[in-house]
Amino acid sequence: MLRSFLLLVSPLLMSFCDGVCFMCPEICRCSQKSITCNSATESLKSRTHSRLVLNYISLKIISTHSFDGLKGVKRIEIAQSTSVETIEKEAFNNLLNVSEISIQNTRSLVHIHKWAFNHLPKLRYLSISNTGIGVFPDLTSIFSLESDFILYICDNLNLHSVPTNAFIGMTSEFTTMNLFNNGFQEIESHAFNGTKIDKLVLKNNKDLRVIHEDAFKGAFGPTMLDVSSTALETLPSRGLESVLMLVARSAFALKRLPPLNGLKSLREAQLTYPSHCCALLSWDSNREESVITALRNGSSNCADNSPANPSDVASDDSLASDIDGYTSAEDKFGSMDFYYPELDLCHRPALQCSPEADAFNPCEDIAGFSFLRVAIWFINVLAIVGNLTVLLVLFTSRCKLTVPKFLMCHLAFADLCIGVYLLMIATVDLMTRGHYSQHAIEWQTGAGCGIAGFLSVFGGELSVYTLSTITVERWHTITHALRLERRLGLRHASSIMVVGWVVCLGMALLPLMGVSSYNKVSMCLPMDIETPLSQAYIILLLLFNVGAFLVICGCYVRIYTAVRNPEFPGRTADAKIAKRMAVLIFTDFLCMAPISFFAISAAFKVPLITVTNSKILLVLFYPINSCTNPFLYAIFTRAFRKDAYILLSSMGCCESKANLYRMKTYCSENVTRSKSSSGSNGNSKAPRAVVWMSSFPHVTPRSQMQRV
Repeated sequence: MLRSFLLLVSPLLMSFCDGVCFMCPEICRCSQKSITCNSATESLKSRTHSRLVLNYISLKIISTHSFDGLKGVKRIEIAQSTSVETIEKEAFNNLLNVSEISIQNTRSLVHIHKWAFNHLPKLRYLSISNTGIGVFPDLTSIFSLESDFILYICDNLNLHSVPTNAFIGMTSEFTTMNLFNNGFQEIESHAFNGTKIDKLVLKNNKDLRVIHEDAFKGAFGPTMLDVSSTALETLPSRGLESVLMLVARSAFALKRLPPLNGLKSLREAQLTYPSHCCALLSWDSNREESVITALRNGSSNCADNSPANPSDVASDDSLASDIDGYTSAEDKFGSMDFYYPELDLCHRPALQCSPEADAFNPCEDIAGFSFLRVAIWFINVLAIVGNLTVLLVLFTSRCKLTVPKFLMCHLAFADLCIGVYLLMIATVDLMTRGHYSQHAIEWQTGAGCGIAGFLSVFGGELSVYTLSTITVERWHTITHALRLERRLGLRHASSIMVVGWVVCLGMALLPLMGVSSYNKVSMCLPMDIETPLSQAYIILLLLFNVGAFLVICGCYVRIYTAVRNPEFPGRTADAKIAKRMAVLIFTDFLCMAPISFFAISAAFKVPLITVTNSKILLVLFYPINSCTNPFLYAIFTRAFRKDAYILLSSMGCCESKANLYRMKTYCSENVTRSKSSSGSNGNSKAPRAVVWMSSFPHVTPRSQMQRV
């Protein structure tokens, strides 16, 4: 009766469990606290089971000898358990025919005791995945004899390291290790000691930052290494000699390759950055040339497999034919000219690498051309020295600060930023000459490139803005020459320049905030137009420069119109200044015209020039104004020379020249005052002139007047 009831109820229970209840296998003996599957329980069943499946197991502990001595079972699976917490010592023991063990989706499993997997000579597949273990499982007592052993340890987010000697004793044959998507942060020294590694997959260990230099010491291999989507900053310099294939996709922190001589067997690489492929391909090409050169120096001709002296072959054949009954081995067995590609040192397969160099990152140094390497040093030294001189003289001048001098200080500072930018680029180019590709990512993604790009954009835009302000100030001054109260004062000029600084700082900071980027090219300029926002930013920069040029053009048209207007006489001095500055500023923008033209076409994704050729424009045209402006706008002017000589006289140099300029200034002011004052006032100033000149004991008043 009870048996009939159970038969009726069991389908209902199965339906209620919906497949999530643990069912004890036939060859095992189960209780609430343990499970035993051994040779004794297996022998009770006449039918053999090659697969042992334990899903939704309700035990907390898989105890010692739970699986011991099974003979017919070849595969053991433990999965979908929320109860199992511990696997004890020798839980899987002496399983002579088991080839696969899989422990998956047991998130409550936190500890696997030492020697839990013991004496499994035919094991060829072991998977420990999606568990909660916090200590790397002990695999040192498996002693598998199977070839091509496959190990899966993945999705264990609480595993933080691979310890020393983690795999020694696991197997003596080649192993494929899939250790991906764990919580690894470090792989310790000698971690792979005593193993033969065919493939090692470490991808998606997003916190993995360190592989110790000696992690592969004592190991053979790996032949394939995958470190994609990790946080590794570098690979070990030792232990990678056997790597044939290196995969490092989306490994953005891996900015520097290990010493390339440590990758002597590498034949294929799938990397993150094109510049790394440039370095590898260049190294491989040089290596091939050195091998061929060495072979040729050793009297081996790779290109010619024919005998050195054909007559020798003919004589050998005739000699053989004279021997009675002679039959050549080739006639008897066929051609024996076998070819072994792997032994042919002269025809090694070419290294395959991806991604290939793109238009923004060609395989070349920063300067690209030798003459640019010289020009960039000349221009940046000239820009820095010239603009520093202007700033020093203007800041130390005792003369009244006027609006033109105030604006000239801003222009000199902006051009100085361009000079410093060029100095940084030239220094990095000099340090990485011939092997820039190996350091490209470190430079382009580092703080140095960001600072250089910021200085370039900020200095360039502030220079354009200041030139526009200088032109507007000239136009305003000439237009209102007879109304002194309407001339631009320092307070207004300061407000205008504050606005300019804010605008230019904003433009220079946007690429550092993710709008476009300075790390797209080696010159650290914002050339990233992949997103609509980045493209809009580049177009905005270009429109800003074009707008400034149009403002300058408009102002000078108005200036020349006003100068030629007969209703406004007496403006000869202002007209000369305006014409001179017009020539200078139009020359500046003429130098910028090629850059603007090609930049606008590139911004609309129709590039008309390569990055390599654009470096000529960026070095010779873009910064040329920064080294010429201090000379054309300041150093070559009479007012600047006066301030410079006065500054030098305070240091004990050029005192006579300084006194001469003081006399000229005083006389000029005296004449101006005389024209606007009465005759009596004019007579009263003569004695003061004599007293002022007599303050210089080494120059008499008469000689001073004669010089003037």
